[in-house]
Amino acid sequence: MTAANGRILVVLPTLGERLDYLRQTLDSVAAQRESVEVTLVVVSPPGATAARELALEYGAVLVDDPKSGISAAINRGLTARAGEEYYAWIGDDDLFRTGGLARLREMLDADPKAVVAYGGCDYVDPQGAVAWVSAAGGLATFLLPWGPDLIPNPAALIRFDDLEAIGGFDESLRYAMDLDAFLKLRRRGRFLATRTPVAAFRWHPDSLTVANRRESSRESEAVKRRHLPPVLRPVSVIWDLPVRWASRAAAARVTAKARALADAGEREPQGE
Repeated sequence: MTAANGRILVVLPTLGERLDYLRQTLDSVAAQRESVEVTLVVVSPPGATAARELALEYGAVLVDDPKSGISAAINRGLTARAGEEYYAWIGDDDLFRTGGLARLREMLDADPKAVVAYGGCDYVDPQGAVAWVSAAGGLATFLLPWGPDLIPNPAALIRFDDLEAIGGFDESLRYAMDLDAFLKLRRRGRFLATRTPVAAFRWHPDSLTVANRRESSRESEAVKRRHLPPVLRPVSVIWDLPVRWASRAAAARVTAKARALADAGEREPQGE
């Protein structure tokens, strides 16, 4: 397998079940090529024929999904590296904003000691309307070890050598693999931030179950706890509980806004 050289390797895992969204995502990746060199790696099951054919239309490198979780799928995509300096991840229904990767790359190019650059992220409903904007800036780096993870994965660019140095993503994790990686990367260099939205995360309110949110919170808390100094681990519950409550409240607000936008869209009169 040979990937065309590019400065940024973008890994896009997909099961091939949402082709309309996938095309929009691929369009957003293609638009980045106007300002940066991109190697697109699509990780999918061999049987996802339609998705794989679509990915090839956009010049993607195809990698078979190992079928052992999202972390393993991303790690498999990383093996397609062919000289790229930076890594970015995007979900199969998320979007890069115009010039987003170029902005993040410029930030890292300007500071060789930085390992991660991240920007703001629009949270959009299934139709693409913005329900909320995540733009914590440098505060997200400060909160990372003990507060909520406010660095949206699609809005982050990572220096590839540093990602390989930490061993990629922990394949035992289902929800907090990005948090775990960011906490490891903090030990290797600076994080740079811009509040400008560089990506969009698709918020599907009906698919975000309470059970998944609870499991995600538990896994995130366990990841943060193991990165704390041993003396602080027994008392981490002091801030875990309020962070958990705040995260759930924020998710509920975004869900309510996304549903309101969807309802409003359904009520709009249709054209002749």
